[in-house]
Amino acid sequence: MATKIRLKRLGKIHAPFYRVVVADSRSRRDGRVIEEIGKYHPTEEPSLIEITSERALYWLGVGAQPTAQVEVLLKITGDWQKFKGLPGTEGTLRTKAGKVAATAAVEAVAADAEKAKATASAKAAKKAAEPETETAPAVEDEQA
Repeated sequence: MATKIRLKRLGKIHAPFYRVVVADSRSRRDGRVIEEIGKYHPTEEPSLIEITSERALYWLGVGAQPTAQVEVLLKITGDWQKFKGLPGTEGTLRTKAGKVAATAAVEAVAADAEKAKATASAKAAKKAAEPETETAPAVEDEQA
């Protein structure tokens, strides 16, 4: 049986998400699958790509052929490089930044405000300590 590693489409009309699946090459796109080995959500920023590396390498090893899009996803995760023995097995997968707790965010903003307030008061004190210079010579130059 010829197997393919391909995408199975799920989701709404303008909000697709996909499962990375291993299926018989003769089955329909969203038909019966042998195994689901990952997820792909292209609408998120950055795109969510979760592929079980162990299962992907197994299926590649037994002869499953990835489609063009799945091959790109495997290159991003680094599984294709592992399978082919190429350098760059860490991949180029970007991940979302961790969410900051609300209390930590409030404390960080408060700390920034305190720093700004301290620098503003230091500048005001420095300006008050400077001696004032006379502006009379400048007025005489204008009259001449």
